[in-house]
Formats: sequence, structure tokens, C-alpha cells
Amino acid sequence: MSSENEPAGGGADDAPPEQLALIRETVRRAKTPRAKPRTWRGAALAKERPVARVLVDKGVLHLDRYFDYAVPEELDSEAQPGVRVRVRFGAGRHRVRDGRREGGGLIDGFLIERLAESDYSGPLAALAQVVSPERILDEELLGLVRAVADRYAGSVADVLQLAVPPRNARAEKRPSPQPLPPPAPPEPGSWTRYEQGAAFVAALAAGSAPRAVWNALPGPQWADELARAVTATLASGRGALVVLPDGRAVARVDAALTALLGEGRHAVLTADAGPEKRYAQWLAVRRGAVRAVVGTRAAMFAPVRDLGLVALWDDGDDSHSEPHAPQPHAREVLLLRAAQDRCAFLLGAWNCTVDAAQLVETGWARPLVAAREQVRAAAPLVRTVGDQDLARDEAARAARLPTLAWQVVRDGLRHGPVLVQVPRRGYVPRMACAACRTPARCRHCAGPLEGQESASALRCGWCGREEGDWHCPECGGFRLRAQVVGARRTAEELGRAFPAVPVRTSGREQVLDTVSQAPALVVSTPGAEPVAEGGYTAALLLDGWAMLGRPDLRAGEDALRRWLAAASLVRPQSAGGTVVAIAEPTLRPVQALVRWDPVGHAVRELGERAELGFPPVSRMAAVTGPPEAVAGFLRAVELPGEAEVLGPVPLPVTAEGRPRRVGAPPPGEHWERALVRVPPGRGAALAGALKTAQAARTARTARGSRGSEEAVWVRIDPPDIG
Repeated sequence: MSSENEPAGGGADDAPPEQLALIRETVRRAKTPRAKPRTWRGAALAKERPVARVLVDKGVLHLDRYFDYAVPEELDSEAQPGVRVRVRFGAGRHRVRDGRREGGGLIDGFLIERLAESDYSGPLAALAQVVSPERILDEELLGLVRAVADRYAGSVADVLQLAVPPRNARAEKRPSPQPLPPPAPPEPGSWTRYEQGAAFVAALAAGSAPRAVWNALPGPQWADELARAVTATLASGRGALVVLPDGRAVARVDAALTALLGEGRHAVLTADAGPEKRYAQWLAVRRGAVRAVVGTRAAMFAPVRDLGLVALWDDGDDSHSEPHAPQPHAREVLLLRAAQDRCAFLLGAWNCTVDAAQLVETGWARPLVAAREQVRAAAPLVRTVGDQDLARDEAARAARLPTLAWQVVRDGLRHGPVLVQVPRRGYVPRMACAACRTPARCRHCAGPLEGQESASALRCGWCGREEGDWHCPECGGFRLRAQVVGARRTAEELGRAFPAVPVRTSGREQVLDTVSQAPALVVSTPGAEPVAEGGYTAALLLDGWAMLGRPDLRAGEDALRRWLAAASLVRPQSAGGTVVAIAEPTLRPVQALVRWDPVGHAVRELGERAELGFPPVSRMAAVTGPPEAVAGFLRAVELPGEAEVLGPVPLPVTAEGRPRRVGAPPPGEHWERALVRVPPGRGAALAGALKTAQAARTARTARGSRGSEEAVWVRIDPPDIG
């Protein structure tokens, strides 16, 4: 411990006389003076490459660079590139003793490389400590982390916190198992249901790097199909990585891989495993003992050796978007890895997002789909109930559930469980045409139009312009309606309607993994649907407007994704499976559900977004904060010439006692948000400009030149842009 950290009253002057005599005798007999702990004052430096370049764990943008430190001779053998170290950071130039810079606080870091000399002309502080000789960070992982930081206008230190789990000493001391030889190539199995499925598996086993967007057929076979793709990659002598949205999906793929390969050939990386087990699994992957990884969002950075395949399931799920800075999305990280490692790429889901459709449209990936005969054989029958049907249905007005839904539930309960999907509460409505339900959008930037309580005019949620004479571009109508908000049917109402049938719920408080094949009503929120043994006999998708009415560009896509996820758990039509959707049948997402055509829906959405300049065709960034701070930031940033600034517009005020979302204003504060849009190919320039401006802002705050500036949040590719 250095002198500035010694506790008051704890020096040598307070020691007993016999202890002082012992200390003096020890110093007198020592042939060479001992170096001062932590600062290494007076210690000899390493004879070769005495400079260590260190990435310190400081996430502020103006410190997003490497710092040079001197390497004491005693740390020479352990101070190797990739190890964790501790260094003193923040010492001033005036604190120099015996040619060594001293002072500052101890912080963690990673040793990046060893050099013969430093570019810095002044005295260097010494490495304080090598935390562990385990080499955690290699050039490949560092390159990925740097690419993600540049992509999302963040710092390398912040991305490293997401990529490398915290150290656990006990797990680090245990040796990892010996790697097993590659398995035999698997049979294609249910991949034969897809037009190019068997060829895809064969290409993986042969060592090729195919890139595919996979529209999975309904049913539980998707987990086994993912496991066979991983097994084929391992058979070629390469590694594989699969990222899934939640622990339940991980458990299904884990079980499928264990059934195919047995124990010991793959690692499972989830937060539920606990810090010691998770770090032990991560180390086994880093050391090359395990070549396949299955995990949730954090596994996207897993250091798999000789990576041959990266796979992502259900890229539209919100769980794939990291809430911590710089908030990368798992899909984009795996795309970077596929390009960096030149490996195979597989993006699979029951649905098809617009981002996935763009990968196929640009030719970067090939579609992996089944023929229409296979789709019809695997999908359930889908029926709809719209507003006109509800208006004519006396039972629906009295009991708040249409007659068709009652009949489907009653018939389904005779043969097994019935799933009831109820939308989450709290979605904010937006305006739409009262006649044809087309969302009302701004004529200037195509943003969503919102009603104002104090005025009759509409206001754009993106650029803030008012719209006084809106008319529908589809049907020419002038009347508007607010979308339906929230869930109106509850498990209690269904329980009273079917008193002899057990009712089970699955949601935020308790999520069920599976249910038996006995007759039961299973009420679930989207994303929490349990798997039924043998499949559900029927499913009700209630209050479709609650999801379609969200003020979000992806509302239709997300509603279709959630509906397909629930309908995929229902038995095929040949086995009596039926799905009833309470939504207007003329809407595009509902029609895509009826036809079971998510790819067609995504392609049409992509075409419209290309015409209007919406993501993912364009790149967007959100700048959020107090009004004065946002205005100052926009004045200071040097945006690309093609950039278009939309807004700023006020954000909803966070109510007291409500949970605060990442980037949302503190309770009671009034913030604004501006959107910055650039055409294709200019995303890197936009991210670089925003990062430079944010770094200059944090540097001024650190120097105190302008006092404490108010915070500004910058997010690349915001998920909710209206």
C-alpha cells in the first residue's frame, strides 16, 4: 500500500519498541532495498519491453484510448498481453518520485501489449499488480470489442464489461477439461422439411461458411434443428455459437445438443448459472476445452476458438438488445463476428424481421424456407374476428368474448390445453384512420402523428410539426381514431366462464416452462407462453389492437412475431389445431398471420421503409436529454452533410414511483429527443461524429471548464422511434 493510502495513526512510529528493532535489523541486513508496494518505487524495470500498454476500466469516451505504464522486473513474467492488471490512474505530473509517477486511485484494466519504449515523453507510473496470469483478452476479442464500440459510438471499456465476465478466483484455479475430438457429421433430420435445409447442414459439415435467414416451421423441432447445425459445424473441426432470447429457449437447445452429442461438448452461458459456474464455463471456452456455446445475450461475445458458425434465434425479441452502454444488439454483434471470422451465419425465427429481410434483399444471406405444402401441413388453422364481427355478435357485447372464440375454446378443452395470449398493459395509443385503420403519419418526415389534449391539431412524434388538415392517403378519409389500449380480458373472467377447467397463468411474476396435455386454460402474456406436451389444441390471441396500436415503427412486425410465437405452439390443422385472432382481418400483419407468410410481410415492410427512409434502410441515432443540453449538443456536433435532424420533441414525463427505462428522463423532469437520420453507407460517419462530440463534452465536464454539464444520452439504432 502506498503512503497516500496508509490509515492515519497506523505508521511505524506507533509500533512497539521490539517491533521497531526487528524492522531496523531486517532493513540493515537486506542487500537491496525492497520496492515500495503498489508504486514499485525504486524497483528495477523489466530488461526487455519495459512498457505495458493498458486499457483502463474507465468508460468515459474522452479516455477511450490506451495508457502506458512501466513494468517492474518482478512482474515481467506475469505481465503478458491479455491479463488483468491493476494500475494507478489520475496522478498529476507533479507527483514524481525516483523517476516514477505516483498517486491516483487503483483501478482495473487489461494489458494490451508490451513495448520497448513509450510514445509518452514524461515519467510513467508502474503497473501496480497483475491480478491473474490468465490471459483473458486476445487480439480477436479485442478487435470485436473495438468494432462494436465504433458501431455504437461507445467506449471499448464499456463493451469489455459486457464481453468479459467478472473474475472468480476459484473457477480460475480449476483446470478445464481436455477437448474432445470432433463428432461425426449428423443426419439432416427435420432439416429435410426445408428446400435447402439438408444442403445447409452438409455445407457446415464440409467446412463451408453459408449465410442463411431461416424461417422456421411451427412446432418444437427448431431446437433440434439448431442442435444439428451446431453438430455439423463441430464435425468440421470448428466452433459454434448460438444466442437465444431467454433461459427457457437455452434449456431447450441445451437438451437437444446433449441428446445429440452427450455431455461435455458444449458450454451454457446464462446469468442464472451464477458467477462461479458461468466464469468456469467461459474459461473452458476461452482455453479451447469446449468448442460450442449456447447462451443468452451476453454469450454473443463468447471467445469460441476457430469459430465456424454464429446463430441467433428470434432476432426481433427485445431481450437481444443490451440495456447497458453502448447498448449493442446481438444480431449486429454476430454480423460483425461473421464478417470478422468469415464464418457461417444463421438467423432463425418463426417470424421474419425487416432486418432479416434486408440481409436477403442485399444478397448477403440466402433464404432458408419451406415449400408452401410443408407450411400448410405444419401450421394450425387461423381464424379472425374483426370490429364488424364484434358489432354483430350479441354474445361479444354482453360477455366481452366473441362467439367464435367461445366455441373454439370449448371444443379445444375436450382434447387438451388451450392457450390464451393477453397483451401487456400500458401501451400508448397512436392515431389511425377511422375507416381503414392506416396509421396517421407526418407528411414531412413520415413520423407518427399524435393527438394533443389542449388542441385539435395533431403533432408529429419525430419532428414536432403540427398537422392541421390530415387526410388518409389510402382511402381519403378525414376521421381519426385512437388505437385500443391494454388487455381487457383476464384469467378471472375465463375462470368464471369455464368453472370446471383449471386456469393457469404465465407472466412476469411467474413464467411457466411447460404444461401437461390435460385440459386447462393457460393465460399468458406475450413471450411467456409455456410449451404444452403434444401442443395446444387451440389458442386465442386477444385484443390485437393493443399490440398493433403501439407508437412504434415496428408495432406491426412485433405483433406478428408474438402471434406467430404463440400459434407455433398449437397443433397442426390436420390434428385439429385452431387459432382465433381478435383483430381487424384487413390489416397486413393479420393477413400475414392467416396466410402464415411472415417473409412476405417483411419484404413489403422493407419496401415501404426504403421509400420513406426508415431503418434499417437508413441509419438513425437518438439524442436525448434536457432541452438546453440537447440543443447545445446538436450545435456542437459536426454531422455528415447528408444527415437530417428530426425534432427535438418532448418526451413523456416519467411518473413518480414508476420504473425508469434506460435513457428515459428522471421522474418529474422534462426531456426532449432529437433523431438524426443518414442514408445507407453513412452509419459509421454518423457514429464517429456523435462519439467525438460526446467525448468532447465529457472532457469539458472532467476539466470543469463549464461546470457540470447536463447529461445527454446518445443511442445508435434506437429500438423505439415511433
